[in-house]
Amino acid sequence: MIRDDIKAAQIAAMKAGEKDRLAAVRLILAKLKDRDIELRTQSAPADDDAVVVEVLQKMVKQRRESISLYEQGSRQELADVEKAELAVIETFLPAQMSEADTSAAIEAIKAELGASSVKDMGRVMATLKERHGTQLDMSKASALVKAALS
Repeated sequence: MIRDDIKAAQIAAMKAGEKDRLAAVRLILAKLKDRDIELRTQSAPADDDAVVVEVLQKMVKQRRESISLYEQGSRQELADVEKAELAVIETFLPAQMSEADTSAAIEAIKAELGASSVKDMGRVMATLKERHGTQLDMSKASALVKAALS
């Protein structure tokens, strides 16, 4: 499980004295704990790996936005910190599908559902997320689905 890998990385970073990596791993664990607390109030617990991947993808998106804003504001030192955190977070994410694989999956789903226009985008996106949600950046996939249905 991904959560176990993150905990093992925390221990390894402590033993190796890697302060920056340890800080990033602790940040990930804190976000996961926050998400676990949110899920306590819901009736059906979700798949643990799916929850972890969702949290990690959200953190990656936040880091990328921060990096771009810091670079626009000429704050390279802050952008470098965010880039270092981003690198640590991405090590725990499952391998992402390539653009060619994503397009192939979209075409298969499109043919399966009989989708032909942009009106069917919601159904295609829902099926794509259900089958490949942990392996895709859904914002990029959305653009590919829209292009495929246009």
